[in-house]
Amino acid sequence: MKNNTATIDLHCHLDGSLSPGCIRALAKTAGITLPVSEKGLRSCLQVEPGCRSLKEYLEKFGLPLSCLISEESFETAAYDVMAQGAGEHTIYMEIRFAPLLSAAEGLTSRQIVESVLRGLKKAEESFQIKGNIILCAMRHMPWEKNMEIVELAREYLGQGVCAIDLAGDEAAFPVLGQKRVFEEAARLGIPFTIHAGECSSAESIQNAVELGAKRIGHGIAMAGNKDAIRLCRQREIGIEMCPTSNLQTKAVPSMGQYPFREFWEEGLLVTVNTDNRTVSGTTVTQELEALEQAGYLLPEERKQLMQNAAKASFADNAVKDWMLGKIG
Repeated sequence: MKNNTATIDLHCHLDGSLSPGCIRALAKTAGITLPVSEKGLRSCLQVEPGCRSLKEYLEKFGLPLSCLISEESFETAAYDVMAQGAGEHTIYMEIRFAPLLSAAEGLTSRQIVESVLRGLKKAEESFQIKGNIILCAMRHMPWEKNMEIVELAREYLGQGVCAIDLAGDEAAFPVLGQKRVFEEAARLGIPFTIHAGECSSAESIQNAVELGAKRIGHGIAMAGNKDAIRLCRQREIGIEMCPTSNLQTKAVPSMGQYPFREFWEEGLLVTVNTDNRTVSGTTVTQELEALEQAGYLLPEERKQLMQNAAKASFADNAVKDWMLGKIG
């Protein structure tokens, strides 16, 4: 299939996806000095091909986060990421971020959410793309604090917010420590995805699904675990796979050990996403090409993969139908 195939990105972090041009504009406003050369700036934002660890990967988030300090900066950032997607024939994006982590002095979580929503809506008006945002609760924060995310999602659900997520150190802070957060989300009818099985065990994935997660972020620890695979297949759980990111963080040692084809042939609702477009230096199209080059995906299977993404998305039925029409 041609590279202009319509794509969908369901797992895309705002702070890890700002373009160098956007960073330059935001840094100027914030009074932050940047490298003069484009190569120098990119090295501050994007991991090298030989990235050795998750720690090295996470170091690239410092500069973007230091630029996100005002309502205008969050609005600009959301518009920028959506514009990038539109430029690579992405028709729908779900952009996620953690309001509680990003809240700067004098800026509330609500102001941040509303600013991101403004940027998203402006992009929808400017390009042939639609989107929603996912609000991330954080594993290391007390569950009482994360309840603020549930309340924000309840308030803006259907107005640009489509779900909540749980991100952070999976090994140190198991998902069951946030059980009350997701029980409340389920009670309120707020859909949720949970980062699970990125750098922990299949048990983390099973616990997330049992809590009511409709999607799993990464999920690679499920490889070879028939029970976890069966559970996700039976419940039609969307699996948000992010190949390039997983290789860079060493969640998977090599592409030869990446479990995409195993999950595909097991009948899981697999999707392919960017995770962090700038930090990883990738697009959905590049992810698809990498899977094809590895022999994990046939060109004629791209359409089914994008149909999976439309089905697994947290969009309303009208937008899902629109996506399916664009995919063909």
